Amino acid sequence: MALPKLDIPTYEIELPISKKKIKFRPFLVKEQRNLLMALESNETSTVQQNIRDILNNCTLTENVDIDKLPIIDIEYYFINLRAKSVGEVVETRYRCNNIVNDTECNNVMETNINLQNIKVLQDKSIDPEIKVTPKITIKLKYPEFGVVKDSLKYDDINQVTFNMIASSIEYIYDGEQFYYGHETSPEEMLQFVESLNAEQFKKIEEFFENLPKLKENVNITCGKCGYHHTIEVEGLENFFG
Repeated sequence: MALPKLDIPTYEIELPISKKKIKFRPFLVKEQRNLLMALESNETSTVQQNIRDILNNCTLTENVDIDKLPIIDIEYYFINLRAKSVGEVVETRYRCNNIVNDTECNNVMETNINLQNIKVLQDKSIDPEIKVTPKITIKLKYPEFGVVKDSLKYDDINQVTFNMIASSIEYIYDGEQFYYGHETSPEEMLQFVESLNAEQFKKIEEFFENLPKLKENVNITCGKCGYHHTIEVEGLENFFG
């Protein structure tokens, strides 16, 4: 006799950058176990691969390429998936660094973060279209998850930076013709980026320094010295204790 099948709830989310609407299911116990093992390994590539696998498994909307989504969409999606799968509240700890009588308090403070309260912080004043010369304009896009994942194979941080920028060029316009990133070889795009001078490259760096990010302010009072902390928590990895 076959065992009964469990009803699995489904949810829908709109991603903040791509604006895609995605239907998904919570992740299962075996998927959660694999993720916890990956987190314990402290291997970034292993964690990212597990996140990719879980999102692929849980996404019910057809024709969604996880690797093509902006990294901030992935982080927002995953944090909401975790909330629906395990619970909205995450227990975390911080150490009090308040100075009392010339000595750091050092008390461990426990608090909870509600994942549903986490917002995407985006500086809309940063223009993705960058004029590098009077004639040439570059249109940048937010780095895709697949690009960030692939960058882990490089040991040199400069190589990571140049390859990420080259992969995030949507198009180059010279006043007459558009040269689209998806129609140009990675080698050609990389050569173009490497040909920029320091002033031109700084304009592009500003875009990447102001990428959207997950952010939440945590207010907590130390039970030992009474100091009130307002802690800015940013980035996916910092919302899981």
